[in-house]
Parts: sequence; C-alpha cells; structure tokens
Amino acid sequence: MAKNFTLHRITFYIGIVIVWQIIAMSGIWPENIFPSPYEVAEDLAYGAADGSLFYGIATSMWRLSIGLAIAIAGGIVLGIFMARVEAINQTLGSLVLGLQSIPSIAWVPLAILWFGLTDGGIIFVTAIGAIFAVTINTYTGVKNIDPHFIEAARNMGAKGSQLITAVLIPAAFPYMISGFKQGWAFAWRGVIGAEILFSFLGLGFLLNAGRSLTDVSEVIAIMMVIMGIGLAIDGIVFTRLENKVMARWGLR
Repeated sequence: MAKNFTLHRITFYIGIVIVWQIIAMSGIWPENIFPSPYEVAEDLAYGAADGSLFYGIATSMWRLSIGLAIAIAGGIVLGIFMARVEAINQTLGSLVLGLQSIPSIAWVPLAILWFGLTDGGIIFVTAIGAIFAVTINTYTGVKNIDPHFIEAARNMGAKGSQLITAVLIPAAFPYMISGFKQGWAFAWRGVIGAEILFSFLGLGFLLNAGRSLTDVSEVIAIMMVIMGIGLAIDGIVFTRLENKVMARWGLR
C-alpha cells in the first residue's frame, strides 16, 4: 500500500515536469518569463556549486530552529496557564485569539524597528508567527483532559510542576503535536517572508535576489527548494511523530 502510494506520487511529479517541459518548448511564453525545468535545474546546480544554496538553507534552518523552539516553549507555558487559570483565559485568551489572526509578515515592520536588520528580528517574526498555534492547541488539549484523571493524579500525590510534566503534558500531547505541526508551517512561512523583506541572507534573500535580477529560473528554483524542505520536514518529522503519538494513545 505504501509502495503504491509512493509510486503514484513520483509518477504525479514526473508528469508535472513533463507537462512543464512541453509548455516551455511550445514557445507560448519567452524563456525569461517561463523557464524550462532544465534551466531551473541549472540554476540549482550553480547555487550548489558555489555554496550559496547550502549556505542559504543552513541560515534559514538555523533561524527556523531557534524561532520554533521559542514558540513551542512559550506556547506550551501559555496554553497550560490559560487552561488551568480561568482569569488568565478570560484576559490573555482573547488576546491570543486576536493576535493569531495577524499574519506573521505583518510583524516585520515592528521587528525591524525593535531589532534592526538582524537575525534577532527574523527569529522574532518566526517565533511570533508560530507561538499562538501552539498555545491554542495546548490549551485545547489540557481542557479536554478528563477531570477525574487529574483528580486521581492529585490523590496519588502529584502537584505543582510534577502534575504538569507527568500528567497534563503527556495527556494533552496528541493535541500539542498538532499545534507543533501548525506552528512549524507558520514558522517556515514566517522565516522566508521575513528574509525577503529583511534582505538579510537565507533562502528568502536568495528569492528576493532572483527577483531583483529578473531571473525567473532562480526564483522558481528557490521556491522549489523551499517547498521541498517543507514537504520533507512535514513528512519525515511531524507526520511520523503525529502517527506514532496517535497510535500510542490509541487514536488510530
């Protein structure tokens, strides 16, 4: 079953490349507007050869890792407090819902004013774009824990930080994994968008450089790298982790 699914996916993408090549060869659009797959692959090869592509990937992933780690840590703390303290939920909860509606790219002007054109500003945009998804999913997970389960843990002596680490987080983990997955997606979009506007290294910078040079093949090449990394991390890390957690908790 899994092999057939993989084969279908590979066949689908090969079909896209073939159709793309046919359209490029038809001459409907000039090469500087609609490059062929070969030209895009050539740009990727040049970027790999001079090291700029790998440096851009490493820079973006470094910023993403720090920003997402901050978002996950902060989101877990906020979500648990909102779920366990009603006064915080009634006040901070409404603010979190409101802030979640702000696209991460909208935080860029504020990040530039606060941090300047630095890594700190990009990491801030990355973290702020992901933290609210983690917060809301953590809150939902903790609120859905059976109260009798928490009471039984208290009767057995669990309290304070022990109640949180040994009872609340494990019980809410299936919801938290969904929050991590959403947070990762928001963080990835946030770091690329911030790099485009900051024009400060990374894949977003390379994307903007291609735009400045009116090099459509470079733009498409970097977009494909961004998409490829997104699919790889989602499939290799978060989807597998989510499946294992769901199976462990008997939800699948």
